[in-house]
Amino acid sequence: MSSITPPNTLCLSSQRPSPAMPSSTPPTATPPSAPTPFTTFTVRHKHLIASLLGFTSLASPLTATIYLPVIPLLSAHFHTSIQAINLTITLYIIFQALSPAIFATLSDTLGRRPIFLITLTLYFLASLGLALNRESYAALLVLRALQSLGASAVLAVGYGVIADVCVPAERGKMQGFFLAAGNLGPCIGPVIGGWVALGSGSLKWVFWCLVIFGGVALTAIGWVFPETGRNVVGNGNVQAKGWKRTWWAAFRDYSGKRGAIMSIDEHKAVRGGGEESDKPRKRRFKIANPLACLRIIFWRDTALALWISASFYAIWYCIQASIPPIYKDIYSFNEIEIGLCYLTGGAGVILGGYTTGKMMDRNYKITAREIGHTIDRIAGDDMNHFPIERARARGSWYLLGVFICALAGYGWAVKFHVHPSIPLTLQCLIGFICTFFLQVFNALLVDIFPESPSTAAASGNITRCALSALAIAVLQPLVECLGRGWYFTSLSIVGGIGSAAAVCAVQRRGMKWRSLRLSKTTRSHAIEDSAELVQIRRLDGKSEASEL
Repeated sequence: MSSITPPNTLCLSSQRPSPAMPSSTPPTATPPSAPTPFTTFTVRHKHLIASLLGFTSLASPLTATIYLPVIPLLSAHFHTSIQAINLTITLYIIFQALSPAIFATLSDTLGRRPIFLITLTLYFLASLGLALNRESYAALLVLRALQSLGASAVLAVGYGVIADVCVPAERGKMQGFFLAAGNLGPCIGPVIGGWVALGSGSLKWVFWCLVIFGGVALTAIGWVFPETGRNVVGNGNVQAKGWKRTWWAAFRDYSGKRGAIMSIDEHKAVRGGGEESDKPRKRRFKIANPLACLRIIFWRDTALALWISASFYAIWYCIQASIPPIYKDIYSFNEIEIGLCYLTGGAGVILGGYTTGKMMDRNYKITAREIGHTIDRIAGDDMNHFPIERARARGSWYLLGVFICALAGYGWAVKFHVHPSIPLTLQCLIGFICTFFLQVFNALLVDIFPESPSTAAASGNITRCALSALAIAVLQPLVECLGRGWYFTSLSIVGGIGSAAAVCAVQRRGMKWRSLRLSKTTRSHAIEDSAELVQIRRLDGKSEASEL
């Protein structure tokens, strides 16, 4: 069998070709290898994943707000005070902050699907316990905490899923749909809670509604939601095994039927075609540190992004908390009318989530064109050489100016008792802008932590909850001291001017700070890997010595 000897290789054959004689076989040029695709999930798969993420993201906001209209009924049913029932709300918020720190970090190690199954099972069982609970206030406290623990990790893990299946240039659209669907929860939660309690005359059916929701979400995730974690399935060409496979794939294996319809797991394996793929690195399993998300808070580039998203979230929380006293004391609205006042802000939030997703993708394209960069939609762009901070923060200045005027105007509108249509319209505008900054800078966190996107999203959740709790704690004292006009004006100055300074720093210095952070973490990881290798060799040496 003849072969072609490379020209720079020493020929060991006894018959050497004459240097004057040209080779009879022309050299064949090696075709350039095609770039490894970032993901093998098709558009249809991404639509399915986005739909399931949107539905499950309702868990935390729906569970929190469906509870509010039945607080008087809870107080009477459990023979306790309103203040004691409010303690269950405080406990819910505390575990809302703790849940992503635990489960989102684990999802970066174990995979997304196991965490969804664990948390939704916990949520379903806690909701079932609440529905069956008769008159135990202690059980109410414990089960609401467990319910929050199971429901509140969905958002942070969902950010990780989006980072798994979408290149940075296309994440905005999917993220916009994901957040817009989740933002339906605060709008429809109070309506469903009040309607169910009013129609049934019992608060039990409020909890049974959550049991039904949890059961449907768990079943949908279990049957068709694929594993997307890149440390488990790579870019999608590695087929998931064990409980990380969909129940549909496991059922087909068990039944032994292999028809034309394939599960997502099987379809990804077929599309891989046996080629080299972005396979996960094999490494020893380690329990993820639940405090890893706290380290992210103290890096300069991430601290500014966290401040921007958390400040706008806290401001919107203050708007929501101020609605009942404003429309009851100033405009004499009844409870039903006050509940409807939340819909205008909710509309702004939903519209903001959908619109911001498209704006993010557009800003990415514009930034790439400005620097002469060709977007790689197959393998994804290397963020180490792309100014993602500049792309994400694009257009922030205009919205910051509108925000400062809108928030200050909201305070003075209710101060001077103008027609309620004015503050209601401003609520919609403020909700839109707050959603823009929250979504954009949460996406930036995921972009600059590609190895642990859910952990980065969890750090955002912790800062948002902490800052919101502080803002709500000082809300009423500041309103009584300053009045609503000056309170909201001060809030607009602190939030708007502070965020403007942070946006300026992120755009100008963010990429440099990110490079410094990466160089430090790379060195520390290299030292840890060297120490681990030395330890493994030492243990191997001891085992060999004992065998001798």
